Amino acid sequence: MKSPLPLAAAALLALAACNAEPTTEVIDANPDPMAKELANAGAIELPPAIKADKSMRCSDNSLVYVTFFEGDKQAIVRTEKGGTATTLTAANAGEPLTAEGGWKLTGDTANISIEQPGKGALSCHE
Repeated sequence: MKSPLPLAAAALLALAACNAEPTTEVIDANPDPMAKELANAGAIELPPAIKADKSMRCSDNSLVYVTFFEGDKQAIVRTEKGGTATTLTAANAGEPLTAEGGWKLTGDTANISIEQPGKGALSCHE
């Protein structure tokens, strides 16, 4: 009959080896040259997520394609599917979204009022 003592002693030795302190020291031979600047950098604001992507029929029977973003401070408008995108922005949520050239958009994801360069104001809905 075999004694379980040698097996228990081997298990204790294996467990004792798990608590050993590392004997080597790792030195970074290639430090980041911008580490100080990155540590002192300000917070970064991520771009807003898309809230809704809508095609809307306007009062003159035209279509506009509007991408609304979270935070209600940005929208992208296209007057043709796959056409040139115009980004409209506002400094604060709730203010009219505007872009250079005379663009202005007010409203929500269901109903908007839009002014385009060279055209009057149009009301549009889903």
